[in-house]
Amino acid sequence: MTELLQFALLGLGTGGVYALLGLGLVVIYRGSGVINFAQSGFALVGAYAVYRLQVEQEHGLAFSLVVAVLLCAALGVAVHFLVMKPLRTASPLARVIATLGVLTVLTQAVVLEYGARAVISKSPVPTEAVTFGDVVVGRYGFYLVAIAALVTVLLTVTSARTRFGYAISAAAENPRAASALGWSPDLLAGVTWAVGGGLAALAGAMMPATTAGFISPITFSILVIGALATALLGGFRSYPLALVGGVFLGVAQSLATRWSNQLLDPPHRPGIPDAVPFLVIIVVLVVRGRGLPLRGSITDRLPRVGTGRVRPGLVAVVAALAVLWVGVGAAQDWYAPVVISTTFAIIGLSVVVLVGYTGQLSLAQYALAGIGAFAAAKLVAAHGWRFEPALLVGVLVAMAVGLLFGLPALRTRGVNLAVVTFGLGFAVNQLVFSNSAYTEDARVLPTDLSLFGIPIDPVGHARNYAVVCLAFLVLAALAVANLRRGRAGRRLLAVRTNERAAAAIGVNVFEAKLYGFTLSAGIAGLGGVLFGFGYGAVLFQSIFQPGASISVLTLTVIGSAGYLVGPVVGSLLAPGGLVTLTSSEPVNAAVEETSSWQQYLPLLTGVLLLVILILNQNGVAERFDALTRPLRARIPGLRSAPPSALPAAVRTSVPARTLAVSGLTQRFGGFTALTDVSLTVGPGEVVGLLGPNGAGKTTLIDCVAGNNRLTAGSVTWDGADITRWAPYRRARAGLSRSFQSLELFDDLTVRENLLAAADPRDRSAYVVDLVRPGHPPLPAPVVAAVEELSLAPLLDRRAEDLSYGQRRLVAIARAVASSPSVLLLDEPAAGLDETESAELGRLVRRLADEWGMGVLLIEHDVALVLENADRVVVLDFGHKIAEGTPAEVRDDPAVRQAYLGEEAEAPA
Repeated sequence: MTELLQFALLGLGTGGVYALLGLGLVVIYRGSGVINFAQSGFALVGAYAVYRLQVEQEHGLAFSLVVAVLLCAALGVAVHFLVMKPLRTASPLARVIATLGVLTVLTQAVVLEYGARAVISKSPVPTEAVTFGDVVVGRYGFYLVAIAALVTVLLTVTSARTRFGYAISAAAENPRAASALGWSPDLLAGVTWAVGGGLAALAGAMMPATTAGFISPITFSILVIGALATALLGGFRSYPLALVGGVFLGVAQSLATRWSNQLLDPPHRPGIPDAVPFLVIIVVLVVRGRGLPLRGSITDRLPRVGTGRVRPGLVAVVAALAVLWVGVGAAQDWYAPVVISTTFAIIGLSVVVLVGYTGQLSLAQYALAGIGAFAAAKLVAAHGWRFEPALLVGVLVAMAVGLLFGLPALRTRGVNLAVVTFGLGFAVNQLVFSNSAYTEDARVLPTDLSLFGIPIDPVGHARNYAVVCLAFLVLAALAVANLRRGRAGRRLLAVRTNERAAAAIGVNVFEAKLYGFTLSAGIAGLGGVLFGFGYGAVLFQSIFQPGASISVLTLTVIGSAGYLVGPVVGSLLAPGGLVTLTSSEPVNAAVEETSSWQQYLPLLTGVLLLVILILNQNGVAERFDALTRPLRARIPGLRSAPPSALPAAVRTSVPARTLAVSGLTQRFGGFTALTDVSLTVGPGEVVGLLGPNGAGKTTLIDCVAGNNRLTAGSVTWDGADITRWAPYRRARAGLSRSFQSLELFDDLTVRENLLAAADPRDRSAYVVDLVRPGHPPLPAPVVAAVEELSLAPLLDRRAEDLSYGQRRLVAIARAVASSPSVLLLDEPAAGLDETESAELGRLVRRLADEWGMGVLLIEHDVALVLENADRVVVLDFGHKIAEGTPAEVRDDPAVRQAYLGEEAEAPA
């Protein structure tokens, strides 16, 4: 028991540091809605600023601390106004990536000045031992917790007892409302960034107390995991909970150290205590299953994606020239840069699949690459396997682990998922790659490696190995291009753009996400095997570090995360890659100069990322594509193919199904939106749903479509109870809907929007599309919908480029594209003029009369509903107040009172 208490008290110092960092994260999040992954970078700058002032220049402690805190506060303000403010309309993913760029800049600036070696700084608090009976611990832990507690009190009082604190909370909830009250959201956010940066500097200055005075960039690189876990325990809202969470993490890590020392053999100890914050992140995010509300999420603009079009002639010529250059013309010392850049590009393609196509931000791609390399190297080095089956197994193992990595995506997404995957990548590095007991027999590779009989040993046959890496890059790029053009790619892009709308057209969102994770992990595993084997000995800890995942993401975003060329462009700047060939090195002096220039490359990469994100978050490849499009349109073979002719329209009858809603009640907390509502929609019948604003009409559609979990009541489909069916399952059964807010897939063309809704939902597409995506024409029923709505001229335009009226027509066509038995239309005429509304009414009538489709029509245009509906249901404050023919409803006194606020005159 004494030893247990001693280890618990030893964790107070680390807990105090975590608490200070976590408090800074909470402050920044509450003021700007940004999760700052660069918090440990601020702490690193603060720690080295104190070291320079106090140790090197011999200033006093108080002066050094004040200057360091003010310096990082100023850096925080600069980051907000120079980076975050220009990115206020960007997606949360782009803002998180920007903080990773800031982290890179801050870390590399310190490394350039002091190197990666450790230096000895002075502890700012007393470190003498204090005795409690038989327990002996240092005083510093109590001091650090006390400092964190004092900061917590100040932040809590400021936020809950001052007008400034109220203003920060108001601006976080609604920036426009706060601005209308005279508060500048930018000023408030800038202040919180200053406070967050200052707290990070204070935490960094306290680090020497917990490390016996030793500090280094590597020491600080692991702090961000603990800081994120601390802020998550506080819900990114509560300062007291963040304090408690930080202390809890520090104590838990210390106890984990005791447990690993006592219960595990020495070779298996490394990394277990450092994995504790990651486990906390998993528990908090996955079990809670609720994402953090992120400012600006309604108007997010994700990076644009390319078409995936492959020009076979151009690909063949470029690939042949590249292979010829590498195989014949390149100098011997060029092979290593070629291997690094090509394998880096392959791992970058996994980022395209996951971030660009699926919209899921992962910071563990290099960890997955390392897992693939680890599995293959084990088989080759320890068990004597040939390279071909070992490569395949390495890819499959990476895919299996990627599937496990993707499981948190079922309950988290976006920025929250980035936190989880960053912790996963870090845990893999600490538990596996840093553990020599696991990697020792997988490091040294045999010198007789061959691929289908061709020697590819990277030392003895470097040229052959470089050609093999280049060939695998071409194959991986073709597979990703095929994916983009196929059914599976449309599913992924639908999920990326709008998960709710994707489920409404029958896409299994969970399945698509897991597929995206699994496929991207397989591609990363392929790149990892080739990269790891390229050294002749697999150096797991040095080449598969957590920071490498940030590098590959950063460079891919610079190149363009949604374009196939993006990873290739980014790979040119990879450390040790083809960028090293830009400087000649005929003599030793030139070599030294080149080496000196290359040390600035990571810093320049971080700066370049920030510039790219601010100017154009779509990346270099997308910008080049946009600028050269007019020129390419004049060159045969490069211009876009003319649109294919539409097949003949065929209006086929849809399967007859009856939708019935019985006793539907929907409550949200203490508010009841719907009470005991019942209705039916039969084949070929148009049922109008009327009611004033707030009557519960859209809520009813959400309940019927499966987007809400019912409080009471049931939904039946041809007599079968579907109350518990997922939205995608209802859509596949023939229950389709449109959305009041449209919710189109803006990254896709109109044609692709319609195909996404009409595509078969076969799982074979996930494999077949990688090889043969095909060129499916629009199905005949979809062509009929296109002709009905006059959308033919718009088929090859992106949905985001259309006018509001055109977008609304596309939304209706997409809902009809799957030939549903019952169609739920939520205010389809909103934004249409009188002529367009009349044409829409005639279309609704034809869908019922000619197609046999049941239609539930919600509209504020009462005349449109009364002229085209067979029956009308009226809601008011969640209650059904009338149902009957249009004539009966028109004269119903309760309806007149609901709409006009007065009783109808009694008939004579």
